[in-house]
Amino acid sequence: MQRVLLSHRLYPDGMAELAGKVDVVVTGNGDSDQIIGELERADGFILRIGKIDRKAMLRCPRLRVIARPGVGVDNVDVGTATELGIPVVIAPRVNSRSVAEHAIALVFAVAKNIVESDVEARKGNFEIREKYASVELLGRKVGVVGFGNIGRETAALAAACGMPVGVYDPFVARADIEAAGHRHYGEVTDLLRDSDVVTLHIPSTPDTRRLIRSETLALMKPDAFLINCSRGDLVDEDALLEALRDGRLAGAGLDVLQQEPMKAGHPLFALPNVVVTPHLAAQTREATARGVVMAARGTLAVLAGQRWENVVNKAAYDHPRWRTEA
Repeated sequence: MQRVLLSHRLYPDGMAELAGKVDVVVTGNGDSDQIIGELERADGFILRIGKIDRKAMLRCPRLRVIARPGVGVDNVDVGTATELGIPVVIAPRVNSRSVAEHAIALVFAVAKNIVESDVEARKGNFEIREKYASVELLGRKVGVVGFGNIGRETAALAAACGMPVGVYDPFVARADIEAAGHRHYGEVTDLLRDSDVVTLHIPSTPDTRRLIRSETLALMKPDAFLINCSRGDLVDEDALLEALRDGRLAGAGLDVLQQEPMKAGHPLFALPNVVVTPHLAAQTREATARGVVMAARGTLAVLAGQRWENVVNKAAYDHPRWRTEA
């Protein structure tokens, strides 16, 4: 029976999909350096949290498929996987609505000072209401950076709440953005200057890492809010901390940080105008079930020799391994 390694146990729907079809091994650790012995004996690897790099793949000649129960693949060396003929299965569109809802929830949480008000109310501090930290969102401009599936959903929800939406995405046509009823921005700097809320929905790439840093934060309005439900390395956390402390930014809602799992005592946690959640925007029951089932089905299909459609590197199917098996 073929062996599928899981970095972490899947939501029950995913475990049920694999049950009896492959030999399932759960490591509880997704760092390829630390689980290399298990990886060397695996035919498939479903990676939730962790990474798999070139060094590990080169030591794993049995490995035929890598799967992610989502769309982010910055923790997978896709180039090496393609070179070795290993399809990298993803689960597109399964969590778009969940992440978009979470982004909007963070907008409301920071704009209405929900967390600090809750903490203080539980202490009996009724006077926290006199801080007047809450603001009305009607008419405030939302700048959406990235107009993929999640960005589109977020933009639609923001517009439905009465907030005008501007979009920056160099890979989406102006006509497409305007057809959705939103304003197109050709430069991200212009969007940052104009927006009352900036929400990030882009992948981590060499071009997008540290997009939000001292220079770009300086462009934003001092009463603006930053929302990040994408990747932690899009934001220079030291620069963000400084801007928030100095009153050059009103608040931030963050579902991701540079280091995860997040460590207690992070300086951002001490700020009352920051709301942090532990990378759970996509972790609704519905989205999680859809993602793990799609990842499991893709893994089984590739192991059965099928050219599964939802892979990030279709060029992997050009490898001699696939020509032989076809």
